[in-house]
Amino acid sequence: MSSFFRATILVIILVLGSCSSRNYSAPSNLDDACSIVRQYPHYKRAMEMSERKWGLPVHVQMATIYQESKFVGNARTRKEYTFGFIPKGRVSSAYGYAQALDGTWDEYRDKTGNWSGRRNNIYDAADFIGWYMSETRRRAGVSLNNAEHQYLAYHEGQGGYMRGSHKSKSWLLRVASEVGNRSSMYKRQLSRCS
Repeated sequence: MSSFFRATILVIILVLGSCSSRNYSAPSNLDDACSIVRQYPHYKRAMEMSERKWGLPVHVQMATIYQESKFVGNARTRKEYTFGFIPKGRVSSAYGYAQALDGTWDEYRDKTGNWSGRRNNIYDAADFIGWYMSETRRRAGVSLNNAEHQYLAYHEGQGGYMRGSHKSKSWLLRVASEVGNRSSMYKRQLSRCS
């Protein structure tokens, strides 16, 4: 095979690869909801669609995504190692904006019929969060406006939340409180955005 032919194939592969790449970087200012939706207007469109469908406010979705992935679409959990250097795998199967686990994502796709849904797609991730939290309202009676308790049920699972598994986890209660505070902050900010 000639070096010209190999070089041509390499250039074609690189061009095609760059066409399919996605920008999964976090917004530049995660503490300003207006800045986030100005930088990535499709985020707000995705969350507004989810709000219309499931009733979950945009600011609750935003606070959840911030906590789960910092708005990084291809976020994964950290890798674990044996003896500090032998790879064991990831902490969990959580992936994407919503950090949805494989099993929960499969349940969402089964219940909603969104078989082509991808966890690294903001529209699908927002729909997933809306679906999950509306199920939490139905099963556990948690208001869709209560970001703190919705997050506790999101983290622990609805069954775990109803059993009170979160009550002995002071670190999780602190994190959920931060999610509630961030949701309130995003709500105030979004009300002032143009």
